[in-house]
Amino acid sequence: MSKPLTDQEKRKQISVRGLAGVENVADLKTNFNRHLHFTLVKDRNVATKRDYYFALAHTVRDHLVGRWIRTQQHYYEKDPKRVYYLSLEFYMGRTLQNTMVNLALENACDEATYQLGLDMEELQDMEEDAGLGNGGLGRLAACFLDSMATLGLAAYGYGIRYEFGIFNQKVVNGWQVEEADDWLRYGNPWEKARPEYMRPVHFYGRVEHNPDGVKWVDTQVILALPYDTPVPGYRNNIVNTMRLWSAKAPCEFHLKDFNVGGYIQAVLDKNLAENISRVLYPNDNFFEGKELRLKQEYFVVAATLQDIIRRFKASKFGSTEVVRMDLTTLPDKVAIQLNDTHPALAIPELMRILIDDEKLTWDTAWDITVRTCAYTNHTVLPEALERWPVDLFQNLLPRHLEIIYEVNRRHLERISALYPGDHDRLRRMSLVEEGGQKKINMAHLCIVGSHAVNGVAQIHSDIIKDTVFKDFYDVDPQKFQNKTNGITPRRWLVMCNPGLAEVIAERIGEDYIRDLSQLKSLLKFVDDDAFIRDIANVKQENKLKFAVHLEEQFKVKINPNSMFDVQVKRIHEYKRQLLNCLHIITLYNRIKKEPNKAWTPRTIMIGGKAAPGYHTAKMIIKLITAIGEVVNNDSVVGDRLKVIFLENYRVTLAEKVIPAADLSEQISTAGTEASGTGNMKFMLNGALTIGTMDGANVEMAEEAGEENLFIFGMRVKDVEALDKKGYDALEYYNRIPELKQAVDQISGGFFSPGEPDQFKDIVKMLMCHDRFKVFADYEDYIQCQEKVSALYKNTKEWTKMVIHNIAGCGKFSSDRTIGQYAREIWGMEPSLEKIAAPDDPR
Repeated sequence: MSKPLTDQEKRKQISVRGLAGVENVADLKTNFNRHLHFTLVKDRNVATKRDYYFALAHTVRDHLVGRWIRTQQHYYEKDPKRVYYLSLEFYMGRTLQNTMVNLALENACDEATYQLGLDMEELQDMEEDAGLGNGGLGRLAACFLDSMATLGLAAYGYGIRYEFGIFNQKVVNGWQVEEADDWLRYGNPWEKARPEYMRPVHFYGRVEHNPDGVKWVDTQVILALPYDTPVPGYRNNIVNTMRLWSAKAPCEFHLKDFNVGGYIQAVLDKNLAENISRVLYPNDNFFEGKELRLKQEYFVVAATLQDIIRRFKASKFGSTEVVRMDLTTLPDKVAIQLNDTHPALAIPELMRILIDDEKLTWDTAWDITVRTCAYTNHTVLPEALERWPVDLFQNLLPRHLEIIYEVNRRHLERISALYPGDHDRLRRMSLVEEGGQKKINMAHLCIVGSHAVNGVAQIHSDIIKDTVFKDFYDVDPQKFQNKTNGITPRRWLVMCNPGLAEVIAERIGEDYIRDLSQLKSLLKFVDDDAFIRDIANVKQENKLKFAVHLEEQFKVKINPNSMFDVQVKRIHEYKRQLLNCLHIITLYNRIKKEPNKAWTPRTIMIGGKAAPGYHTAKMIIKLITAIGEVVNNDSVVGDRLKVIFLENYRVTLAEKVIPAADLSEQISTAGTEASGTGNMKFMLNGALTIGTMDGANVEMAEEAGEENLFIFGMRVKDVEALDKKGYDALEYYNRIPELKQAVDQISGGFFSPGEPDQFKDIVKMLMCHDRFKVFADYEDYIQCQEKVSALYKNTKEWTKMVIHNIAGCGKFSSDRTIGQYAREIWGMEPSLEKIAAPDDPR
């Protein structure tokens, strides 16, 4: 197999046209050498590849710093409304290349490193992923930061600086093994510690009610130390801030409680306090009610709100005299967006500050809080909704529990006035769930305490209004909105797929990178043979490149002329990797039955992490690898079917596999995937989607034309009807011979000859208690996959469908999403204005 061009060589050939920035290469080399010199002077004279990476990162960071300072000055003088995006997860991936793209430095850096005898791609590979998120929710937050900076919004991302992010996944004998992600072990060149803004956060203690107000006393204090990371917009010289908090024990921590003999232990106990920011909880769409997690949620909220109010009070309208003391104007200057319920404690915490510290009345404080806060719901799965035990609250945050009780009392008073005597409605709508263990329903708190509640795709927002939060919608319909998710075209096209970005730019110019809706003008090239050929060539090159990567990293050889059929996402029953498995087995059985038929060759790749405590998800990984063992070693099948499990799926691997995919699997049960954003990345990068009418797939089909996606399976109303009737897996099993054969092979040990009962749990789940109705969609899915195979044989028709999809991607830019949040929730106006660069006169 001839080695394909690297992205770097491609850029050399085409200079990525206007996507290249002209920058002084000599200056870059000088700065690079200066940084390298400082690195080496410290301890040694031999540079490693990592030293070169750090020198390059610091050289690029120099270009950020001046813009960062100037942006903050610009906001200080203009005093715009500021938006605070609160999220327990920011799944950033790597920063170096993204920064170079957004600052138009990539070509100059490439040339400078080349002249210094270095390979820029090798240096980029030294960077650790910042894996401070689990999946969609955390990656969405990262895309939103990029868009907020690109749209010139005064925006801040606030979260936790986890010392250990999402675990690294190893697959050993087909089983997932977790390893700690020590991403900070070599330091992080992109962050700046800001100890001068350290803030105290209180836990435990008790509440005193005095005539002059309420005091929360005898608390345990932990300090929140902020680390700032610059977030550059796309070529507009704006650099916003992501501020992540790290937990630090105060110096006097416990020492006073010990005699001399206890001193050592007291110092050792500091570690316990600092555990708050130690590790990211690795659950996606699953709520784990642990005290440490609640501490994390309050820690980020308490530190952030102190920062928000400090900044609000210190903003001086460009003058030196005025300091804002009147907090009634807070909603005019501050918008707080809660990314799911994880930062829900911002609502009672803001109330606590306004009432206890600022001495406002309840009604004034509540009005300010509701007008400031807005809530994004990310899931309708019941096991994902946060419900915290009251006794845990009482112990950890006694004042907040009092405030929540009072919020609930007033809320229920209002509901019973609207619906006299409707006790069932009161029970359903209460913030406090009675029965067994009393719990606080955090979603209800968010809805009552926010002025806007949004879902993340149209179908999801409709489900919220019609079922999950229907009672709340009936009372406050004006609160409910839809904001369909999006992805940033900078990382998910320009950076990860420069070949495609270039082919598009040649036809329609490169303004589409800032305004993705311009992609629809590609429709006029849908019958242009040269364009069809260019698009097909880019895909083939990306496939060759990924095949080389798989061979180098995982020692697997794949056929680059086969269809790359890809499903990468967290492993979860609702995402139905099991349906994909049943298709693989069916395909395998068919090839074995008719080995001489002209099959469309496929390489099926499945990747994703299973939450460490999620037994079924771990069994699914084992099943995928077991099927792969049998299929890949069957000489009759040859390279017509290969099954690869992509180990340790993360942002950096996504950037490689997505541009290479032909087929994107988005096959969740209708009504379960809130939106999906991987589906959008595949679409933008020229893969066709096989999917159910779920999440954003529905809108993708609207934008590209349903005939340009492979849509199958039940719709939401069909799922509801089946629930009413009762889903009987056995009925499908007995009626569909190929399904029965596949299930019998799994249960009979065909894929686990050494341990025939290995997958009995999976089979039992599928047969007896499958909430996600895999068998109900099996038949339609298999037939739809036959259409996929048939079309793939016709490269020209397949590629025309790809062009329809790319042209239909405009809606799925996070720039569009953020523009809608800004105008319709935050009361802000986005701007494409460029501010002066640091070296320009102001």
